Amino acid sequence: MNNAHVQHAKQALRERVWDLLECRRAAPTGVAGHIPDFGGKDVAADRLAQHPAWEAARVIKAVPDLAQLPVRIQALEDGKQLYMASPKLATQNPFYYLDPASLAVSPREAAAHRAAAKFARPVDLDEMPSVDLVVCGSVAVNREGARIGKGAGYSDIEVALLQEAGLLGPHTLIATTVHSLQVLDEDLPETDHDFRVDLVITPDETFECAPRGRRPGIIWDHLAPEVIAAIPVLESRRQAAGA
Repeated sequence: MNNAHVQHAKQALRERVWDLLECRRAAPTGVAGHIPDFGGKDVAADRLAQHPAWEAARVIKAVPDLAQLPVRIQALEDGKQLYMASPKLATQNPFYYLDPASLAVSPREAAAHRAAAKFARPVDLDEMPSVDLVVCGSVAVNREGARIGKGAGYSDIEVALLQEAGLLGPHTLIATTVHSLQVLDEDLPETDHDFRVDLVITPDETFECAPRGRRPGIIWDHLAPEVIAAIPVLESRRQAAGA
């Protein structure tokens, strides 16, 4: 299956899941185009917080989506260092660092994605410690750990950047919190730059996926020139690599 067919198949699955969530009233209307803000996200976050990987984690990188807001709040309440990407990775320092020990506001307020720029410290990759747990959002996922995002590609780039920088160790897990309706019992289309998740948490269950091996780093010929130019950390790394 060539790349155009993969992208077409992914979009068809996204639209199916978005429609299903709205039809079953498991997410607000207007969810299309987004990581779904699903019903039961607080329960899923509680489930994740009970997993041994969460308990052992000291550094967590989480997405800024509304569906994962309870995860970010829980991380700060549990005293974990929290990193979030800046919008579209468009800043020179592409990650926000929230230190639970020095917050000027409550974890709930600090964890809101629009508040991060105000209360967090922007950092570059070389200022970040190794990440123990990555929490991503998904539109669809299966029991083998394949996932589909909303189509913008930023989660793939974030994981690739962390991998390239040596911040994802052999024991770093990637988790996603989703509604049960987002878990599909079928193969999902993938490309070489797509990462898989190790852990899937819904409001009803937690399951671990079989390890896939080393996660992909940056695959330069999968990135359009305009995408690289719009993300300063990518542009600087491309120049350094001579890609």
